[in-house]
Amino acid sequence: MTKQKKNEMSRREFLQRLGIGAGSAMAMTALEPFSAMAKRLEDAAFEDGTVGMTYRTQNGSGEQISLLGFGMMRLPNNQDEVDQLVDYAIEHGVNYFDTAPMYMGGQSEVLTGNALSRHPREKYHVATKMSNQNRRLWNYDDSKRMYEQSFERLKVDYIDYYLLHSIGGGMETLEGRFLNNGMLDFLLKERQAGRIKHLGFSYHGDVRDFDWLLDRQDEYEWDFVQIQMNFLDWRHASMRGGRRVDADAEYLYDKCEKMGVQCVVMEPLRGGAFGNMAKELREQLEAIHPDDSTARWAFRWVGSYPNILTTLSGMNRMEHLVENIKTFSPLQPCTEQENVLLAEIADQMSGYPTIPCTACEYCMPCPFGVNIPGNFAYYNEAVNSHLLPLPDKSAADYAERKEQFITGYKKALPDTGTWASKCRDCEVCLSKCPQQIRIPNQMARIVETLQKK
Repeated sequence: MTKQKKNEMSRREFLQRLGIGAGSAMAMTALEPFSAMAKRLEDAAFEDGTVGMTYRTQNGSGEQISLLGFGMMRLPNNQDEVDQLVDYAIEHGVNYFDTAPMYMGGQSEVLTGNALSRHPREKYHVATKMSNQNRRLWNYDDSKRMYEQSFERLKVDYIDYYLLHSIGGGMETLEGRFLNNGMLDFLLKERQAGRIKHLGFSYHGDVRDFDWLLDRQDEYEWDFVQIQMNFLDWRHASMRGGRRVDADAEYLYDKCEKMGVQCVVMEPLRGGAFGNMAKELREQLEAIHPDDSTARWAFRWVGSYPNILTTLSGMNRMEHLVENIKTFSPLQPCTEQENVLLAEIADQMSGYPTIPCTACEYCMPCPFGVNIPGNFAYYNEAVNSHLLPLPDKSAADYAERKEQFITGYKKALPDTGTWASKCRDCEVCLSKCPQQIRIPNQMARIVETLQKK
């Protein structure tokens, strides 16, 4: 078969995977922009012929898990689009899909279940969570109902990876959510019965909770732990945005490795912060790999650590999915020289007064309508572009830079009802933020900058 015919067959098969039949001219016309874009991206990404997803072996079971995991938190709210993304991911070796009952108000599990159930069960591993953070769900019956509902939404009779969601709110919260109500005992029995294949937890916040659970590894036998890990948080999480947190990613990773528990990584891109890296820092990376995105650098850094089972990426656009699959097919670990450079860049980034928001949206909705992640995203962009901090009022460019900041703010947040000035310091958001950001204080900081005379 000639190379041209092979390419034609590949194109035809790819369009079929996207659900485009040769006999429907109208459907072809409607979907042509998407299909053409997907084919162009695929050709560009794999033009050098490299193929083959990188896999890691799950301790104990021997399962082969794709080092790139699909985070389903911010999916397009359209089943056809989700189906197309999932189809492409599975076709190119991605087999770990992470969701939760609280993502998209429960719609993420529904969309994920509908998309995955169209494939043979052995083709995918699904992860979901006990998202009973709300105190009213701490009782056994409501938590158990959430667990059972995940099976229905995901259309499965067993869950591959099940997590205690967002541990780190303090021992009182841990006891209320999982220990005193018997829920952890129930989940351990479910694992023993085979309805849960692997049991773990995700961690944010108070490191004492993390230590308490891992220190009881002989009792609980955790199969995995999900942590926030990237080249900035590796040694600088303890001073995130000027706010002290409990543990750097280096400590979390090392303790998991010591205990023989594999890590699932979340926020490898730090909520997209690396995409907005200051120009002079980005240029240091481009000097080595001119064509590589900051995302590719971040993924390669995480994937270089051997105790990582999979690295989650929230991919709601085809171009992100194609590019990320390329990065992991196969993964090229960072060299010693590259690791040194990233450590130096992390040192430089840690000095910038950015707000450590990862845009997870757990804080939303705000009772007063404030777009919390939107406000923080614009503020961080202004810091990384060196528009902020504003110079002294006597500086020649003070008025110009202030006006530029205000104009950009209005453009980023055109709805005045979402502005930081609408914050009433009600503190409803504080308990929801996994990064433990003092959100009202940061909103006041933005308001002060906007009003600075």
